[in-house]
Amino acid sequence: MRSVVIGALCVSFIVVAAPRRAAAAEECTADPSTVTPFEVSFAGGATVGGDGALSQRPWQHAFEADAPEAVPGATPALASGVVAMTQEAPAPRPRAVQMGRGYELRLKVHRLASWATVPLFVAQYVVGQKLYDGDSTGEGAEDAHGMLATGTTVLFGVNTATGLWNLWDMRKKPEGRTRRIIHTVLMLGADAGFVATGMMAPDDDEGGGNRSGHRNVAIASMSVATASYLYMLFTR
Repeated sequence: MRSVVIGALCVSFIVVAAPRRAAAAEECTADPSTVTPFEVSFAGGATVGGDGALSQRPWQHAFEADAPEAVPGATPALASGVVAMTQEAPAPRPRAVQMGRGYELRLKVHRLASWATVPLFVAQYVVGQKLYDGDSTGEGAEDAHGMLATGTTVLFGVNTATGLWNLWDMRKKPEGRTRRIIHTVLMLGADAGFVATGMMAPDDDEGGGNRSGHRNVAIASMSVATASYLYMLFTR
């Protein structure tokens, strides 16, 4: 009797469960496009679909994830390229230019000699002007003028040699380069003017030379040299 009851229950369960299994299989094989997106199951076996309608599909949990929005320039390769472009390489530090004892000695001599420039020019102008006007008598003024001319030659010879030598030693130092070049060009121009002044010096014994040209070129050369000297003095 017990076996008959158990058999009857089994047949009843099979008969009742068969339609549900068939429906579940049909839903599983249905077109995926018909599945409602974002469908989440709730208590009581009801589910809410994307259209807000209730459905009796407690077993179905279909989600349709949206594709992430494409951000321009967000690819790893491009991003790494942008980072590489924005990271600037550190600028190399300029090397310190070390000057030797010879440079310091020449610079000291150059500066000491330059202090005699203006007094020497003033004395030379006064004596030369007296000779030009004929106010001086005797050979004293001529001798003084000659000594002052020799002093000018020695002064500019020493300063030209020390200045050009130090200019070459400082060729790799950018600080003050323009200032040094301007000073050098002006002084070389003054040197050329003093050479021309000596070539035009009048000779009273032979009657040669050019008195007016000698005076004018000498004054122009002293003016250029003084301007160059003051330029270096006030731009240190």
